[in-house]
Amino acid sequence: MVISDRVFELLKEKGMSQKEFSERTGIPQSTISDWKRKNVNPASDKIMIICEVLEISPSALLSGIGDDTYVTPEHMIIDKEGVEYQLVNGFRELDEKRKERLIGYLEALQEHLKNKDNT
Repeated sequence: MVISDRVFELLKEKGMSQKEFSERTGIPQSTISDWKRKNVNPASDKIMIICEVLEISPSALLSGIGDDTYVTPEHMIIDKEGVEYQLVNGFRELDEKRKERLIGYLEALQEHLKNKDNT
């Protein structure tokens, strides 16, 4: 399977239109249509943004294996089954006030642990 086939498969799984994918990646719709029509792969400089938008690791996109990971906007790879993924997604769903509050809790916990380790 070519990479573009995986892209279209993932779009279908996520219920994302080519137009929405184009808007989120900045890749022209005509280019995306060419992938399908001409059965060609996306340019290598587009892989990371494609992975970010489709929430898949580059290795999973390129190989078709290991689609149980997520690539963050910072290009960090996170296991979708892990607690880190749950925390990141939960954090993103919070309003700004709750995000600030959660960050405050985290800072307090880190300070507490730091003080505990120093005693």
